[in-house]
Amino acid sequence: MKFSIKDGKGQLKLWIDGILATAFIFFMIFGIFSLSAFRIFDVLDPVGDALSDFEFTDYVFSQLRTEPPADTNVVLVNFGPPEGGRGLIAEVVRIVGKYDPAAVGIDSFFPVLKEEDPVADSLLSKVLSNIDNLVMVSRVEGYDESTDTFEEFFYSHDTFLINAKTAIANLETNAAHQEDMKVVRRFPPKRTVNGLEEIAFGAQLASYIAPKKVEKFLGRDNEYEVINFRGNIVDPYQAGAAQYGGRFFALDYVDILTENFTEDLLKDKIVIIGYLGNNLFDTSWDDKFYTPINKKPAGRANPDMYGPVVHANIAAMILNEDYVGNMSQEQGVIFAIILCFINVLLFLQIYRKLPKWYDGITKVIQLIEALLIVLIIVYAFHVFSLKLDLTLAIVAILLSGDLIEVYNGVLKNLFNKEQRRLLFKPRSN
Repeated sequence: MKFSIKDGKGQLKLWIDGILATAFIFFMIFGIFSLSAFRIFDVLDPVGDALSDFEFTDYVFSQLRTEPPADTNVVLVNFGPPEGGRGLIAEVVRIVGKYDPAAVGIDSFFPVLKEEDPVADSLLSKVLSNIDNLVMVSRVEGYDESTDTFEEFFYSHDTFLINAKTAIANLETNAAHQEDMKVVRRFPPKRTVNGLEEIAFGAQLASYIAPKKVEKFLGRDNEYEVINFRGNIVDPYQAGAAQYGGRFFALDYVDILTENFTEDLLKDKIVIIGYLGNNLFDTSWDDKFYTPINKKPAGRANPDMYGPVVHANIAAMILNEDYVGNMSQEQGVIFAIILCFINVLLFLQIYRKLPKWYDGITKVIQLIEALLIVLIIVYAFHVFSLKLDLTLAIVAILLSGDLIEVYNGVLKNLFNKEQRRLLFKPRSN
């Protein structure tokens, strides 16, 4: 077989076209399609709103994973309706403290003293100061995008923090406002403000049972950790809302006040006290999130998990060392570029040698590749707890076929003097 100079030039031209066409595809993805001026795509908003908060890994949580065993290390306690006030919360905390829990976490803020009920404030402060291994929530506020830093920690009033450690309760959601749809999948393990570092609420609680596991968790040094959800609370309403109906034991405030439980349920356990509805049969949406274990992963109807239960899942994940591996954004971009470049080389060959078959063949290849990537994402998460960020790769594949036609039929001709002359040459009658 003889190799000619012409063949070499043809291969070189193919590679140059492949590089330029790949660059053009990603320019279109990151440039033109991201411009807000293209408001014509707003017609798709109803569909986009339904699917924008869906990830392929949600399907694994809601449909494929088998139920893990109930977690006996973490117990949730509902402090009841808001009208019960701080006096009710104080009594619930006092009774919980009698049963020697390993740690008590209060998932609620008490930022100011209430002039109308100083007795309740005094009682709550005294009760909290008598609890061993008490953790109160904090949160970081005032993110400065230019410096990638936060301005301050927000705490409860000092009178409630006398005997407490504080830990951040921030959860990463896509909601701009409290009343917006809140989907939670991940959380920051730690945050630093002006040299002061605080770790996640669930991690701080877990440290009282397994400090070495928490140290190992923080040593992963990830900016965010994906929550490997174990399930919801033992509750008939929650059981119908999530695939994992009851992985954490929960006590209502009435059960606590009447001490309607056995001692072993709280002794040496992590107890998280917070709002779980006016009672455990309440379907309130307050402090409630959508999670991947929701039975309706796309176009969700009702949020399925209260904030304290999310923190219970975080603590349980750390105690079980059951983490989710995560592909970095940079790795996802590199993979997308390589896969797109391979596709471009193949599609350019089809375009030149089988022009009449181009649309049909490329569409079939794109569909098969996109489906294979989705299956790989689901399989990697289900089997290896590895979350692959391949969305950009799917987008690049689905756009590559049509954009190569634009590249060949428009972009290249614009840089060809003869083709420009033919385009703008006046037609004779």
